[in-house]
Amino acid sequence: MADYNTISTRAGSRAAEIDVGLRAHMNKVYSTMSLGMLITALAAWSIAGLAVTTDPALNVVTMRNGTMLTGLGAAIYTSPLKWVVMFAPLAMIFGFGAVMQRASASAAQLFFFLFATMIGVSLSSIFIFYTSHSIVQTFLVTAIAFAGLSLWGYTTKKDISGWGSFLMMGVIGILVASIINIFLGSPAIMFAISILGVLIFAGLTAYDTQNIKNTFLAHAHHGDQEWLDKSAIHGALSLYIDFLNMFQFLLFFMGSQE
Repeated sequence: MADYNTISTRAGSRAAEIDVGLRAHMNKVYSTMSLGMLITALAAWSIAGLAVTTDPALNVVTMRNGTMLTGLGAAIYTSPLKWVVMFAPLAMIFGFGAVMQRASASAAQLFFFLFATMIGVSLSSIFIFYTSHSIVQTFLVTAIAFAGLSLWGYTTKKDISGWGSFLMMGVIGILVASIINIFLGSPAIMFAISILGVLIFAGLTAYDTQNIKNTFLAHAHHGDQEWLDKSAIHGALSLYIDFLNMFQFLLFFMGSQE
């Protein structure tokens, strides 16, 4: 009986230790993601402020909605540089896997924050086309939806790992359709993309949260802190992308034009 009690106590102690570790891991995922989101918001707001002017003397290009652009704004939004700004974050996503394998956890985190900055630069144009009130409103709605979906993904007993392949096929389809629609400029296609985008990234928020949790539980006994730190950064990137895409697709419906 004494041996059984000892084994039971040790098992309970180990389970409690893993539970504490999981909470710490998830806190790191969410805090890293939140810091990345803050960097994106500050970068977008700062670039938009430098790109737009009300002084005719500084005006280089006037957009269709009457917004006057400085030299920086003209370079980012109207010159061939706009394609670099648009696709640089996508290239960084594809390079993130190599960074995770070869770099340290601190270097991977720095790369993530650099990626968040580049996203901010590419998203800065929303401050030109949408009112600040609608941007803030959409952000709050996205935050509430994200929190609910992520909480469900973390607490549900249902195995939703089978969603992964289906959702990733949807992401690829949306990406291809979005690139094509850059040249077509069809409002109907954009409307359909936005509806599907909200649904797909809502599903991915729950899926990625459960996957982050399960990945930690599967590897916690290894005790490799460097690996766990990188895993937290990778998880933060996944949830950051889910949040960001939900926000952009919801902005299509909720955003008020300037």
